[in-house]
Amino acid sequence: MSSDDLASLLLPLLLVVVFWLLILRPARRRQQEAARLQRGLTVGQRVMLSSGIFGTVVGLADETLDVDVATGVVLTVARQAVARVVPAEEALGGDPERESTERPADGRGTDTDGGDARP
Repeated sequence: MSSDDLASLLLPLLLVVVFWLLILRPARRRQQEAARLQRGLTVGQRVMLSSGIFGTVVGLADETLDVDVATGVVLTVARQAVARVVPAEEALGGDPERESTERPADGRGTDTDGGDARP
């Protein structure tokens, strides 16, 4: 085998190794972490679903779980729908000192020139 043959094989091999290091390995790690999170769910945990809905786990089954999203509203979702467990401090509403972002009752914004802030 000549050095030209070796060099022509080295580039594709190097590309495969780089692809594995940058793409496949991190993806597998994220997949394993998601599976670990979904297996470790317990009743009472506050979770965020992949759709962005927040709720509290109220029931568990093998492939599904029941999530209380509002008073009297319980959704049955696949375990894979859980994107993350919400930390306790975030579940309590965050910093109570933070300024409220609620809109006034008339639905208008709070811009400084007194005009309507809606687009």
